[in-house]
Amino acid sequence: MIFRQIVHDDLGCASYFVGDLDAGVAAVVDPRFEIDEYLGYARYLGVQIDHVLETHNHADHVSGHGRLAEATGATIHIHRLADPEYAHEPLEDGDELQLGALIIRAVHTPGHRPEHTAYALVDTARGDEPWAVLTGDSLFVGDVARPDLAIEKEEGARGIFRSLHGALLPLPAETEVWPGHLGGSLCGGPGMDMKVSSTIGFERRHNALLAEDEDEFVEQALAALGPQPPNFKAIVALNRGPLLSAGVEVMPLTPRQVEGRRAEGALIVDVRTDLQFDEAHIPGAVCITMLRQGFGTKLAWVADREQEIVLVGRDDHDAYGAARLATAVGIRKLGGFLAGGMTSWRAEHREVESIARWTVEELAGRADGVQIVDNREHSEWVDGHIPDSLNVPYHDLQWLPEGLDPARPVAAICASGQRSATAASLLQAHGAREVIHVVDGGVPSWGRLGHALARGD
Repeated sequence: MIFRQIVHDDLGCASYFVGDLDAGVAAVVDPRFEIDEYLGYARYLGVQIDHVLETHNHADHVSGHGRLAEATGATIHIHRLADPEYAHEPLEDGDELQLGALIIRAVHTPGHRPEHTAYALVDTARGDEPWAVLTGDSLFVGDVARPDLAIEKEEGARGIFRSLHGALLPLPAETEVWPGHLGGSLCGGPGMDMKVSSTIGFERRHNALLAEDEDEFVEQALAALGPQPPNFKAIVALNRGPLLSAGVEVMPLTPRQVEGRRAEGALIVDVRTDLQFDEAHIPGAVCITMLRQGFGTKLAWVADREQEIVLVGRDDHDAYGAARLATAVGIRKLGGFLAGGMTSWRAEHREVESIARWTVEELAGRADGVQIVDNREHSEWVDGHIPDSLNVPYHDLQWLPEGLDPARPVAAICASGQRSATAASLLQAHGAREVIHVVDGGVPSWGRLGHALARGD
């Protein structure tokens, strides 16, 4: 039997390459948009990819099912309630697909979405019961899927509860759990682990969200919900629509061309480190580093899908990588990238801006007269925040917050310095004249240093 987990590290998405080596046949479950790794596995093992299976219409990343079908001639399988616009073979609960000695059994698990289907794997050469289940967006390691991306959130949560307790948790305790997402994904909550797999028995005993009482489960699931990603409906539409097989070509641009695109309203996204950005960047640019997990997620929050985006990296390689990550979340209006990176801009002595960097201790010692904007989620702010700070999550900074004086210093702070990097750049782009990026820690460090924290609203 063939079994490989392939993880998209930036988005925290997991896909699976499964099959039978002797039969020379394989299937890919929940493929990401970049399909080279699947094709490489098939060549290396000498097997044919004949099937592509989707657990559901994904809301956080663009699927590679169209590209795989075009490249291999594979049949796409998805539950009939997905109602896609492309050629496919619809599945029902209990349907089986045989690949040599491997049986893939559909287990309808609605809740995250009505069509959601997990896949139980049976290796008939070793036994008749499932040895593993690909849980997609239903059961995660240490967490469960969010219920609010397709239907009313309480209805979705009750659907997830019934799917878990009626279909997945009754599986044998030793059944391996291989989820569709790892920590960092928007499709789960804060309890989602970076661990790549678990077992049904371990999750039964140690997953705090698997309450036996349905009302208690619903209350816990809804309490852990973060804000809805802004472009999830657009991504679902891409994944349900006609097969998408083409990527997005990005062209190198000279500094003069980048300046022209900026003047025409393009969003300049600087993908270098926050340190490099703070030292010098193109005026009006937004800082979203591609060198840490979550670039695509942050870009999807900040970017207007109808606005042209120009990428600035350390070099051309960074820009091409950022373009691939942007395409993975359905951002396709890419106007190009600054050829040669920021070095080419500086070489022409073009205007740059900078952002001050303070540690938490420096902020505590110099806070008088500084407006503090806390860029964490509201639930984090309620648990503890710097007195008199203003709470605006980085993804809500579409303009200067009401009451903020652009002529006075403003400090952006989060929990670590990562979200505040993007927030500081947005505050500056929206007109704040003296912006401070709080680095090497955040609000939790403020408390550990012995400074007062306020709680509640």
